[in-house]
Amino acid sequence: MTFWLGILLAFYVLLMVGLGMYAGGRVKTEEDYLVAGRRLPLWLAWGTLLATWFGAATVLGASEAARAEGVQGTILDPFASGLALIVAGFFFAKRVWEMKLLTVGDLFAQKYGPKTELVSSIVQALGYLPWIAAQYLALAAILKHFFGIEHFTAILISSLFVTFLTMIGGMWSVTLTDTVQICVVLISLVILGVNFATAAGDGSVAAGIQTTWQQTPPVLRTLLPEAGLLALLGWSTTWINGILGNLPGQDLMQRIFASRSGAVASRACILAGVVYLLFGLLPVGLGLASRQLWPDELPQGSEGQVILALAEHLLSPVGICLLVVTLLAIVVSTCTSAMLSPAALLSHNLLHRLHWFDERRLLTSRLSVGIVALASLPLALVTEAILELLESALAVGLVALLVPFVAGVFLKPRGELPGLLSIGCGGLFWTGHQIAATLINSEQDSLIASLLSIPPELTGLLASFTGYVIGQRLLGSSKT
Repeated sequence: MTFWLGILLAFYVLLMVGLGMYAGGRVKTEEDYLVAGRRLPLWLAWGTLLATWFGAATVLGASEAARAEGVQGTILDPFASGLALIVAGFFFAKRVWEMKLLTVGDLFAQKYGPKTELVSSIVQALGYLPWIAAQYLALAAILKHFFGIEHFTAILISSLFVTFLTMIGGMWSVTLTDTVQICVVLISLVILGVNFATAAGDGSVAAGIQTTWQQTPPVLRTLLPEAGLLALLGWSTTWINGILGNLPGQDLMQRIFASRSGAVASRACILAGVVYLLFGLLPVGLGLASRQLWPDELPQGSEGQVILALAEHLLSPVGICLLVVTLLAIVVSTCTSAMLSPAALLSHNLLHRLHWFDERRLLTSRLSVGIVALASLPLALVTEAILELLESALAVGLVALLVPFVAGVFLKPRGELPGLLSIGCGGLFWTGHQIAATLINSEQDSLIASLLSIPPELTGLLASFTGYVIGQRLLGSSKT
């Protein structure tokens, strides 16, 4: 199987490199590089949005969570994340597209000022580094498992490949490779899902789905929270983080900016969200279905991955090869998108403040991709504990950037202070809450322990909102 897997992987790599080089020939300006010249039609805008969202967390993480916790364990991904795309399409896409921005940092610059632009860009760019490092680790794990490549070498190979794809053509390269890869991903998942449903239903897909659902315990089939206030708060926070925390992200907004029109951006978000929810049900269903085959533990050799275990049980060697390349495509797609986002902020909102870089905008954009790749590489090489930082990194968008972002889109900020206070208060209170929760025993029967049991994301979000209101009031009173 390794031989055929190598052949298929070589074909995939050559196809991606060819698309990347073709895309590089279309890049002439910074606008081409960062937002594809604002020329993406609906099918490309939809494809890159879906590929950016439909990552390893959806395919591997959702199936694992569904097996362990039931449907409720998949609230964040795919349900809340899919709804985030739909919310962005209905309420944000057209409005922000009409601002003619290149980055989210530009919005903060227009609505607040250069200091808020600087702070918000640094905060968001740093949040992407652990996410990129995690993709390096995921790619390295696949290469090590199937090809026996040493861990350090596998990480270097992975980082060089995704850096090349991102650097050579920017958004054009990422968009074209994303769209091809997401088609491979969806086809592979459908094949795996149909194979399992057919086997479970004695030749009938519909019967297999019905049997799987009926044999799943009711407690694993509900999205509703458990009883109790704290459980309700945690459940609500997961929905809020997934739906609203993604909105100010550069990866989402950059694809909106790159669309051919505001209407195309809106439709692409809504279409991608709907398709994401529909296809996201496949890994969720496979996770639940795996409990029928292996009620206690997955078979040895699957490394705890439901999808790999099902593939080895149901697919032919060729099908397994296709699935492995699919997993690689998923991670590569996620990584290129994650890499371009902080690179855009670094080049356009930070380095362009210096004259030398401002005179060489396209070169600076490409150099920034390399800088981001190098900055995230040590995180992957030091320890795999970096995976534990992902949830915290993703929460930054919710607690520090959501309030000033939404206010910038729909309201009229009065200057720098509301934005700076909102970002600072949200980030500081969220961090302080997390530190205090680790120092104080939450099981103690005290008011402080009870307050610390509240999710820190809610504390940070409330502090961010309060900071914005205080900043608006202070500036308003100073002008009267």
